[in-house]
Amino acid sequence: MGRLYLINLEGRIYSCKHCQTHLALYEDIVSKSFHCRHGKAYLFSKVVNVTLGEKEERLMLTGYHTVADIFCVSCGSIVGWKYEAAHDKGQKYKEGKFILERFKVSGPDGSHYWINHESQVGGSDADDA
Repeated sequence: MGRLYLINLEGRIYSCKHCQTHLALYEDIVSKSFHCRHGKAYLFSKVVNVTLGEKEERLMLTGYHTVADIFCVSCGSIVGWKYEAAHDKGQKYKEGKFILERFKVSGPDGSHYWINHESQVGGSDADDA
């Protein structure tokens, strides 16, 4: 298999809640107003130490998108998804960006985010809530 090469970030870091592998910097947050099945999610301009799953079409609250799940390279946990394409012109800004689900990451202060059952929504991708 070979040796796993991880990128270590410096600063205010979001990491995998299972294995603490670095995933993204606070400074790379594009928006904090997204939601997913488990509650809140953040849109990032870039993430590291992830692998991409298969591309698939998903109907989200803001329309159809081509997305790929992203997995932590260390433990294999799904930590969010990457927007490959948006079918609506108004959603094109998401293309090439990443969602990290707060429930699946540790925050810059080391805090873990837990499911808030009252704030769950049926679908993913609510950027207007």
